[in-house]
Amino acid sequence: MVTLKINGRSVTVPEGYTILQAAKELDIEIPSLCYLKDLNCIGSCRVCVVEVKGRPGLVASCVYPVEEGMEVLTNTPAIRTSRKMTIELILSSHHKKCLSCVRGNNCELQKMAFDYEVDEDRFSEEEIQYDIDDLSPYVVRDNNKCILCRRCTAACTKIQSIGAIGEIDRGYKTHIDCAFEKSLDESVCVGCGQCIVACPVGALNEKSNIDDVWDAIADPEKHVLVFTAPSIRATLGESFNMPVGTNVEGKMVNAIRRLGVDKVFNMDVTADLTIIEEANEFIKRVQNGETLPMMTSCCPGWVKFVEHQYPEFIPNLSTCKSPQSMFGAVLKSYYAEKNNIDPKDIFVVSVIPCTAKKFEVGREQVNKTGDFQDVDVSLTTRELAKMIKGAGLRFVDLADEEFDNPFEIASGGGAIFGATGGVMEAALRTAATILDPNFTATEFTEVRGTEGVKEAEYTVNGTTVKVAVASGLANARKVLEAVKSGEKDYTFIEVMACPGGCINGGGQPCQSDSVRNYVDLKSLRAKALYDLDSSMELRKSHESPVIKMLYDEYFETPGGEKSHHLLHTSYVERQKY
Repeated sequence: MVTLKINGRSVTVPEGYTILQAAKELDIEIPSLCYLKDLNCIGSCRVCVVEVKGRPGLVASCVYPVEEGMEVLTNTPAIRTSRKMTIELILSSHHKKCLSCVRGNNCELQKMAFDYEVDEDRFSEEEIQYDIDDLSPYVVRDNNKCILCRRCTAACTKIQSIGAIGEIDRGYKTHIDCAFEKSLDESVCVGCGQCIVACPVGALNEKSNIDDVWDAIADPEKHVLVFTAPSIRATLGESFNMPVGTNVEGKMVNAIRRLGVDKVFNMDVTADLTIIEEANEFIKRVQNGETLPMMTSCCPGWVKFVEHQYPEFIPNLSTCKSPQSMFGAVLKSYYAEKNNIDPKDIFVVSVIPCTAKKFEVGREQVNKTGDFQDVDVSLTTRELAKMIKGAGLRFVDLADEEFDNPFEIASGGGAIFGATGGVMEAALRTAATILDPNFTATEFTEVRGTEGVKEAEYTVNGTTVKVAVASGLANARKVLEAVKSGEKDYTFIEVMACPGGCINGGGQPCQSDSVRNYVDLKSLRAKALYDLDSSMELRKSHESPVIKMLYDEYFETPGGEKSHHLLHTSYVERQKY
């Protein structure tokens, strides 16, 4: 342990702490723009500078380690002058369109400029004009707003091991771009959106489909159906300043209904449906000696990663569509027929924690019900929040309402789909019961938690299954390399592209560094889903009455001809570099 003084107050912290971390122990928040805990610690923005007695000049507190007896000052006139000037210099080349910026009122640079009373035009000069990259279906990049904090490149390289973006040129001309300054659409980007939630400003955002949804709602010929992913209930409240991890399911349903849509459904239903198809596919592969390890396919970022980086593992991917794609197929087949509605008049909207889902809705391989997309539009959590605010709804004050029939009831297995390990646990609950009808356990805690890689081994009725769960594509890469080398002989692998799973997806509410650095977002959000699961009587996907109804009335049997046509998909090899 190391004892030092900050602003005259003594504090004892572990050796290896930085000044910035030590200051937090005294409830002193030193501002920063580039620093993100465990991701980006490079001291490049120079906003976090402080004075250390006995050392000339100012030092970057995010990278400067504490020392025994050190005396630090964090708020002297020299420090405030330096920070103010640094912010003004950043603003000199920043495209200041704050009123129309996607991060307006939620921008870390904007807040800092206000706190330090900066003159945004003090260092005015001609800005370099960059073309906006909006060619991909999921992410829009505007380098005119980039402040070169490099958080996005750290997320893409360190967390995801993709490296789709990096630094181009030097000096004043330095900017973030893809190789050869091509569009993200032409790169190996998987659309995970981790760069968006890492960005402190509005240089990165999802491609908005809000106007498409408003147009559909206003069209009297359109039957607008909305369904929400499992994790949305645990994160949407953050957009309305509610505590992290608050379950807002009832308010969410009420708000969406008030937007003017025709029905609001629970996507946990098709999470259950995915489990039925996936568990049966897994057992079939094991019993028939087919391709193993089987790998989950519900995360489009992970699927695209395999298609780009490891095409040799395409046969290992489950052929099951994701819950989003399954729901689109169900609504434009079963639901359309039952309600005598032309599928072309149905407008399906998914609310998803993910930007990669915007790519998935256009995949040729998932759209099999007709000459149209099964899911018309995929909205992120952030987009839904904007629509609710734009409609003038006081979200926090809304009463709780329930999802619409017939897709309102789902199991706890469907609910935990939003957390890393949730898909695996839900699949194990059903697969174990298929193998042994007397199997009663519902919790597989070994696959829970936010660790990057988790392993477990289970034996049911003579069948032994070795499982692995990975979140974050750098961790997924480690698992795949271990399988390739023969080091590991897993039977079943779950992968989610985003660290912690969908609850930490690229479409979730953007939290500032002051929250991300000190609040365990992944654990708090996941807890809301596991609490919901543990409170339910119905916890296994195959026990859901809605699932039984779908097979009795339409799909007949898991993996059967109709279910294979509508609920399964295929994959394609993509460029590797």
